[in-house]
Amino acid sequence: MAKEQEFIEVSAKTVNEAITEACRKLGVTSDKLEYQVIEEGSSGFLGIGSKPAIIKASAKIEEVSAEDTAKNFLKDVFAAMNMQVVIDVKYNEEEKSMDIELSGDEMGVLIGKRGQTLDSLQYLVSLVVNKEMEEYIRVKIDTENYRHRRKETLENLAKNIAYKVKKTRRPVSLEPMNPYERRIIHSTLQNDKYISTHSEGDEPYRRVVVTYKK
Repeated sequence: MAKEQEFIEVSAKTVNEAITEACRKLGVTSDKLEYQVIEEGSSGFLGIGSKPAIIKASAKIEEVSAEDTAKNFLKDVFAAMNMQVVIDVKYNEEEKSMDIELSGDEMGVLIGKRGQTLDSLQYLVSLVVNKEMEEYIRVKIDTENYRHRRKETLENLAKNIAYKVKKTRRPVSLEPMNPYERRIIHSTLQNDKYISTHSEGDEPYRRVVVTYKK
């Protein structure tokens, strides 16, 4: 992932002086400078008819990997939160997926209520990572195996609600959930021949409704 390259035009008596000035303006050393000579410049005769040397220059852009982009963004976030967090990023180039594992003290703060803080972090990292990518990278952030534990909790909830609906034959609306969690509910109950599920409402208050099949 590369930043957009910016060019400046610099003039001086000689090309070498123009290069030195370009380095000063861009705050880089000469080995980090890319330039194109537009005018070689000439001293003229006794200073008469002299022309300045002109170059078009820019600082070399170093490619930043998707992993480093994600890690650097999270480091800035956690620094602002005054938290010490170990960030482990694993990127699968073939599957275009990135798994980020966070560890440290007070991970409950990063998880938040029903994983909302973790989901928000995941959404923001996904935006940053995919900003300039040609192919979409799926980003998943987890800590303390929360995603798996939450999945098991939702699967058990779905089965208990289904039992209640079959017993009372009355529909039950669950608490608002994000799309990922709603899919877990739908998937858990999709093969129950007595139960149907659908989602109602608008985000972020959209919820699953479990009903009895007549």
